[in-house]
Amino acid sequence: MPESADDSGYDDAQPLTLPELAHALALAPDWVIEHVRAGLVEGVGVSTRASPSEWRFEAVVVRRLRSMRHTEQCYDAAPELAALVADLEEEIAALRRRLARAPR
Repeated sequence: MPESADDSGYDDAQPLTLPELAHALALAPDWVIEHVRAGLVEGVGVSTRASPSEWRFEAVVVRRLRSMRHTEQCYDAAPELAALVADLEEEIAALRRRLARAPR
């Protein structure tokens, strides 16, 4: 499997289906659906009209949902707080990449 830029282990070029994403996370698809419908996770083709079977997710979503699940379980956090933590982790990672590319 090609290496992804986000260390999720999944190919960025090949979006994941809902069952593939749930399997990668060892979670029930309903957990993912709940978080998508709450607006905490974005996917390709995700809309109020689209069936979950039509949804596709980029590899970066694997890392985001792992972080959210960890925060929810370890700290008994609400899903919205877990999503905020994931947002902050993503922002920190982006800033570190930017800093690494900056001339010294």
